[in-house]
Amino acid sequence: MNTTVLPAPVPPSVTADARVRSAVLEEEVRRSPGRFRVLTGDRPTGRLHLGHYFGTLRNRVRLQDLGVELFVIVADYQVLTDRDVADDLPGHVEELVLDHLAIGVDPARSTVFAHSAVPALNQLMLPFLSLVSVAELNRNPTVKDEIAHSRQSAVSGLMFTYPVHQAADILFCKANLVPVGQDQLPHLEVTRTIARRFNARYGDGVFPAPEALLSDAPLLLGTDGTKMSKSRGNAVALAASADETARLLRGAKTDSERRIAYDPVRRPEVSSLLLLASLCQGGTPEEIAAGIGSGGAAALKRTVTEAVNEHLAPVRARRAAYAEDRAHLRAVLREGNERARAVADATLAEVRAAMNGLY
Repeated sequence: MNTTVLPAPVPPSVTADARVRSAVLEEEVRRSPGRFRVLTGDRPTGRLHLGHYFGTLRNRVRLQDLGVELFVIVADYQVLTDRDVADDLPGHVEELVLDHLAIGVDPARSTVFAHSAVPALNQLMLPFLSLVSVAELNRNPTVKDEIAHSRQSAVSGLMFTYPVHQAADILFCKANLVPVGQDQLPHLEVTRTIARRFNARYGDGVFPAPEALLSDAPLLLGTDGTKMSKSRGNAVALAASADETARLLRGAKTDSERRIAYDPVRRPEVSSLLLLASLCQGGTPEEIAAGIGSGGAAALKRTVTEAVNEHLAPVRARRAAYAEDRAHLRAVLREGNERARAVADATLAEVRAAMNGLY
């Protein structure tokens, strides 16, 4: 089934309330990080890039270093939500683990695990599906958007029930904090609904209602001026060499105006490059633009390339070191899988007991 239904935006009042609550949560995390458990992760569909790094990855390391318990899911099953097969899955999974180690995720303090390696997590989907209606899933604006942009000619059951699968991801470890962008708020609300309904039906206190830690992730455009994406070939990967980074940024779309200025509305491509330089070297985009002045696109791209390569140099050095020991990557994942399985088994046992299903 093809669809052209456009997603309804998250109501401004909901976003405003979520931002107020998120600010409160940030303060609570700083004061008492040990109270929080975070679930976050990625689908292994290709190399992670600068958009991921500045959008979510650095924040994961920040939360870990504050003392928050971090679970990072390698969502291999969810690769199939919008494609028929998972291409080069072992390679993509390994690269995802490698990227996380390179940016500073510490497997001694955080749990990195694969979706498919935790059977009890996936078994939670069965009771969870009984707690939401088809109509509720059909109204989810994020699912509508994902269906509209799906690579598949028909909508799979996995795509349709994706928010419930995500609820199992979050609730299996009883995460109480989930870093999200505002477009993911409807997904998280499904998780909160499932937690509340399970508690009401089978026994209060089994699951927390996880809260959103809203991200102020910067919007970085790809080298073609559209959204930076793995699938569009317009991104600078964390795995890229300094020379590859320079080549990609030389080809980045700009405009014909010689004087460089930060103007996201009128000059989005130039402004995105200035923002990238700002994120890498500090200073505001306006200050960087003033330093380039009338140097034009060539000077802008040189500035950005130098900033990116200098900022990523230590990440790339760690990545190269970890890449030499692939057995270590597999050990990190294996140990993370074991920890996640123990947590999921305990949660499933608690769920079965609450449902009077131990016999």
